[in-house]
Amino acid sequence: MNVILFGGTGMIGRGVLRECLRDDSVERVLAIGRTPLGVSHPKLHELVQDAPSDLSALSAELPGYDACFFCLGVSSVGMKEEAYRRVTHDLTLAVARPLAAANPALTFVYVSGEGTDSTEQGRSMWARVKGKTENDLLKLPFQAYMFRPGIVQPVRGMPSKTRLYRTLYAVTAPLFPLLRRIAPNLITTTEALGRAMIAVATPGAGTSTRIIRPQDINRLGEARPRP
Repeated sequence: MNVILFGGTGMIGRGVLRECLRDDSVERVLAIGRTPLGVSHPKLHELVQDAPSDLSALSAELPGYDACFFCLGVSSVGMKEEAYRRVTHDLTLAVARPLAAANPALTFVYVSGEGTDSTEQGRSMWARVKGKTENDLLKLPFQAYMFRPGIVQPVRGMPSKTRLYRTLYAVTAPLFPLLRRIAPNLITTTEALGRAMIAVATPGAGTSTRIIRPQDINRLGEARPRP
């Protein structure tokens, strides 16, 4: 398959990129973002531009892609709802709409979060915005999956770009083995996320469930043949 990746410089995006480059079923990865990845691989091609949502330069190529793994996102800490909506909902839909129009057979995977509010009416700002984003993506004419990871353990040298999260991961790292034993349905890894995304985008191997939670991510990731 040919894959478009957004958010490849983030912790989850880097983990997904690693799995795409390792998996023989992925022939080409186009990474779109504002910052170069600093990674070289025969499968990997980059489009670095100030506006990642501008796909005009790729309009003729879009029908040739099989999947889009949208891992781009920001923390809501300290953000007003309007600003958070612009970089979460509006940016995501600005990418998704032309992809759906150009290739309705495409699989679109969106990284949301456990606790997302599908009613769009709850008290949590980030959960409402994520819920609105999910709902609007599910209305588009492609195969969309909403990945809602809970606690994500970075593996294979995939640290978070957010300082607060890096600190939390460093402090809690010794607890991950215990967490996996006592709360396996709340925790996953960057490796499992990448493998699960490839699994749902593989023709004939998807799942009827459109909302993918940590236990689903782990199940799909484990079932995927290892490179």
